[in-house]
Amino acid sequence: MTFRSLPIEFDAYGRAHLRDEDAVAPFSVDGDPRIQRALNREKALEKLADNQHVRDFNVSPVTRVSGNLSVHAVIDFEQRRVLDARIENAQFCGYELLVKGREPSDAVHLASRARGTSSVAHTIAAAMALEMSCGVTPPPLAILARNLGACGEVLGESAHHLFLLAGPDYSEAAISRTSLSLWGKAQKTPAPGVNVHGLDTIADVMRGLNPLSGHLYLESLQMMRLSREIVTVLLGKYPHPSAVVPGGIGVEANKESFNQVLGRVNTLLDYAKKVTAIWDDLVDFFYDAEPRYRRVGELPGNLFSVGLWDDPESYDASYTNCNGWGQQRLSMPGVMINGELRTSRLSDINIGIEEFIDHSFYKSWEGELFDADPLSGPLSPWHPWNKQTVPAPQERNWRERYSWAAAPRWDREPMETGALARMWVNTLNANSNCEFITTGRRSMDIALPKGQQPAMSVRWLIPERPNTLERIRARAYQLAYAGIVAYANLLQAFDYVRRGETHISRRFRVPDKTTIGVGFWECGRGAVTHHLSINERKLMNYQIITPSEWMGSPRDAVGMPGIYEAAIMNTPLLEECARSEDLTGVDILRTVRSFDP
Repeated sequence: MTFRSLPIEFDAYGRAHLRDEDAVAPFSVDGDPRIQRALNREKALEKLADNQHVRDFNVSPVTRVSGNLSVHAVIDFEQRRVLDARIENAQFCGYELLVKGREPSDAVHLASRARGTSSVAHTIAAAMALEMSCGVTPPPLAILARNLGACGEVLGESAHHLFLLAGPDYSEAAISRTSLSLWGKAQKTPAPGVNVHGLDTIADVMRGLNPLSGHLYLESLQMMRLSREIVTVLLGKYPHPSAVVPGGIGVEANKESFNQVLGRVNTLLDYAKKVTAIWDDLVDFFYDAEPRYRRVGELPGNLFSVGLWDDPESYDASYTNCNGWGQQRLSMPGVMINGELRTSRLSDINIGIEEFIDHSFYKSWEGELFDADPLSGPLSPWHPWNKQTVPAPQERNWRERYSWAAAPRWDREPMETGALARMWVNTLNANSNCEFITTGRRSMDIALPKGQQPAMSVRWLIPERPNTLERIRARAYQLAYAGIVAYANLLQAFDYVRRGETHISRRFRVPDKTTIGVGFWECGRGAVTHHLSINERKLMNYQIITPSEWMGSPRDAVGMPGIYEAAIMNTPLLEECARSEDLTGVDILRTVRSFDP
């Protein structure tokens, strides 16, 4: 069964329809048993207010994240656990309002400003949404160039996250302050991957992660520069690439530019060999030293990926064929609920999306623009093609409205997206679209070619459950994944150039009729979707859902916490301190930063 909470089912041909065609309000949330469970939980928390060991723990703002986040948690210091958590996104972007009523082509460059570090993903998603609504398909070489630009961004984001944002939480500076016994073990523990990364002990790895001075920290800056140069060579500039347009790209992609990219990709592939060994050693050390680290940031396994890196011969930009070209992506789409793969069809993924604003600084909107997608699949009134952005700024109230983020859900479940979701979904999908990647029942092998370092294969294993450390390990393997996809795309690009197929754009025209489109793409931190509608050749509505919104959302219409909130609530406080006043909350902060918000 694809949907269990939404009133949608499928016929024998896979076509979606409402379970009860005569229902007056088929998508109503009334009667959902989770509403009462959420109320019971609130009452239980109120009873604990007088407990002397229960107190508030606040971090505002959370540093080393890209967004403007605050954490409000209720902790029981005696039991060393988190009882409740709320995440506030204090930043209103409002890009949906900026593009409304404008020329459709303006969306590409305006919407990319939704997030600078993920601007390639937003630019491509906007271009794809326009290609779908206007019926234009880019030439194959343009698709490969966009793929390569996206690889560059994912590579740079991954190095940035592993060593500048999340990495310092595992450095000598952090560990020696918050877990002295762990630091003592690290100094005595040999690093199993010494032959790959050259570091003798786990303590040496931790020293390398020291912010501003550690050699691993400093090395990542150089690798980020190489990654961003890949984007600049092919897509004009970074951030906010200027050369992506609906129907292709606006720069010449030729043998010389692809050769420039190849040199950088080879260096980054060697780097990926080192990085996977470093984080394998570090994660395994934490588990061996203290098994309870497996519970830090643990979640049941609601994973969401829309995929990226299109096949140049399959992608036709149409919604009608989106399930076909989605299956040919080098990173395939898929949705898992509680560890079970529900679907890998983009159309199913799309109709299952809703956005709730019950605990956000927005007003409800009036009316429903579309009741079905182009394949006649039913759409909720809270689907992005129907959602309107109506800001309603007000004083924060942790029990009512407390964030500028909406609450996206799939089948009314909070969803985790990002590197862990991509690796897991592609393994379960047995993705064989890249010649250098093979999958087993619970493993993925990535064959990395010889560069300055010998050729080697790295193996990622599906963990028992998602947790903080496994998110970071998956991000390390994402370096290898994105690097080898770039390598495979370069081989294809050289082949197209050799055959003389060098067109890089096709003209697009905005139709006179009302049309809709959606761009499905991903950045390093997770899924990016852009939904738009065009009327009288102007943008009638535009909705962006970012990874930080998927995971950093507040409570939804039935009281379910967002992914960051749920992960914090499942986190034991393992920090070594005798008094609650001395608590730094490093376990909470590690959990938040593991998502790269």
